[in-house]
Amino acid sequence: MHRADRELWSGLDLTVAPGELVAVLGPSGAGKTSLLRAVLGLDSLSRGTVEVLGERVLRHGNRKVGYIPQQRPLPADTSLRGRDLVALGVNGHRFGIPLPRRTDRERVDRLIAAVGATSFADRPVGLLSGGEQQRLRAGQALADDPGLLLCDEPLTSLDLANQQAVVSLIDTYRREHQAGVLLVTHDINPVLEHVDRILYLTHGGFVLGKPSEVLTSQTLSDLYGAPVTVLNSDGRLVVLGAPDAAEAAHHHHEDHE
Repeated sequence: MHRADRELWSGLDLTVAPGELVAVLGPSGAGKTSLLRAVLGLDSLSRGTVEVLGERVLRHGNRKVGYIPQQRPLPADTSLRGRDLVALGVNGHRFGIPLPRRTDRERVDRLIAAVGATSFADRPVGLLSGGEQQRLRAGQALADDPGLLLCDEPLTSLDLANQQAVVSLIDTYRREHQAGVLLVTHDINPVLEHVDRILYLTHGGFVLGKPSEVLTSQTLSDLYGAPVTVLNSDGRLVVLGAPDAAEAAHHHHEDHE
């Protein structure tokens, strides 16, 4: 896949199995978000094809693909309640003004309960915390019982408790519904115990495998073409020495790709 005159990655053959969680790592600009956009049908591949649930990806997308974006605070004066945000996932695809139906209201209530948002669902969404907003975005993404869930840095700017809550929601959903998950993250630690495989992108190349295969000093040194050290500090992984200072487990926010 190319962006402008630069090759992001090539030769990638990735199949996400039902119920599998694949974490996507790599420095900013490596093509992580571009991969998700290609799966969503928003960007075209330079070569090759994308299939989701046995169907070629089309420009208008697929409602069986759920999407949880990076956490970005909504303005305080946003004129929506929390439940309205979830309702957009239930009826927002309809033409015209969506008229509330009993089945829709019941569906929204179930989604709100599933993501633990019942206590704040009727509050203005702009006054909610980042973690509360992100729970609601998860409810919106799960509205159509997606068979594939795409998560683009969904834990950014969340404290540890809310990170764990959102990861638990994603993990529970994929296990109960046997949905595949592609989760882009800069910090592997909050999701590491749930990850089946890791796709690490950088410098036009990639490595794909189990966490124990990918997150090693030797594997990442080979990928970067320079010495890289992976440290385990009290159960947290830290990658040191990458030429562009990218870390698989750093603790500050980088700009969105």
